[in-house]
Amino acid sequence: MIPPLHYPSMADDRQPVIREVGVGPHPEPWPTDPKFDPLLLAEGDRRNVVDKYRYWTMEAIVADLDTRRHSFHIAIENWQHDLNIGTVVRTANAFLAAEVHIVGKKKWNRRGAMVTDRYQHVRHHPEPADLAGFATEENLAIVGIDNLPGSTDIDASPLPRRCILVFGQEGPGLSDLIRPYLDECRSIPQFGSTRSINAGVAAGIAMHTWIRTYAVD
Repeated sequence: MIPPLHYPSMADDRQPVIREVGVGPHPEPWPTDPKFDPLLLAEGDRRNVVDKYRYWTMEAIVADLDTRRHSFHIAIENWQHDLNIGTVVRTANAFLAAEVHIVGKKKWNRRGAMVTDRYQHVRHHPEPADLAGFATEENLAIVGIDNLPGSTDIDASPLPRRCILVFGQEGPGLSDLIRPYLDECRSIPQFGSTRSINAGVAAGIAMHTWIRTYAVD
């Protein structure tokens, strides 16, 4: 039997006891399929992956994900080294986006991605025009997500099946550089006092909106 997952629990003094996540060494005899990593089989798999991928090599996981990725892409502008980009990449991995596109500066803070960028295709575009060229080649609609004047409620109609959902920097939102390339702009309804919500949160909402339409039975 494969050792079970372990999760935090509470000790008698009510302080959390942090237990190891994942599984320990695989019982022998080991599976011989090449998708399994001998080192993980021997030492255990503590990665943040679903149970299906326990003991698999990274390459095998990516190859399997590639057989069923969705037809939406995510793009985020990176002019000020936005710390939300890592969160966006991690969420894109969770919703199985086709690719994540970084527009602007190539270097971005990977800490928030929690190594999910190893499993998610990430492409860099120096300028918005480069992203637009890619969208044209791949027949993808470019949909901005921002509460700009004239934007449409994200739930007003289904998002395009083949699209790039584009997000701006935290604070200023979509830049003047990218707005001319948008096919449409959608806004997320808000009811509080703040002008905008966190870019990472907005990306999660938009991705789930697409998933509700096209990927949920």
